[in-house]
Amino acid sequence: MSKNLVVYFSRPYEQYGVGNISEGNTAIIAKMIAEKVDADIFEVKLQNDTYPTTYTPLTEVALKEKKAGVRPEIIGSVANFTDYDTVFLGTPNWWADLPMALYTFMESVDWSGKKVAPFVTHEGSGLSSIPSKIKTATNAEMLDGLAVYGHVAQNDREQAKEEVTNWLKKLGF
Repeated sequence: MSKNLVVYFSRPYEQYGVGNISEGNTAIIAKMIAEKVDADIFEVKLQNDTYPTTYTPLTEVALKEKKAGVRPEIIGSVANFTDYDTVFLGTPNWWADLPMALYTFMESVDWSGKKVAPFVTHEGSGLSSIPSKIKTATNAEMLDGLAVYGHVAQNDREQAKEEVTNWLKKLGF
C-alpha cells in the first residue's frame, strides 16, 4: 500500500485578490488533498519569519530572495520521508517560482523513487514553470500539476474541492 504525503508552504495575511485572510490559499488546498488521499501533512514554516504581512512588500522580499538564491532556515523535517511514495507539493506562485523556503525543504531530503504531484495557488499565473523547477530540484517523477485560483480557495470551497477531486481522479487517486 502506498503512502502519501502533502508538503506545503502557505501564507495568511494580505493576499492579492482576496484581501486579509486568516488561512493561506495553499493551506486550504493542501488540507483538501490530504483528506481525499488519506495523506500525512507537513507545513514548511520559516525558522525566523520576518516576511511582511502586506502583499506588495511581501512580493518585493520574495523577489529579492529569488534573485539571491536564498535558502531560509525552516522548522522541523519529515523524519520518515523515505516511507512515502507520492508527495503532493503545494506552493503559492511567487514570481513564477516557489518560495525559497520550499527549496530549503526540497534540498534537505532524498527524492529517490518518489512521485511528485505539484499544486499551486495563484491569481492568474497558473503553474508557470513551477513543475520544471521542482523536477530540477528533486529529480523525482513528476505527475501533472494542479493550479487553483486563490480567490476560489478562499471564497468558493465547493469549486475548489471539485477541482481537487477531478485532478486527483486524473492522477489515479
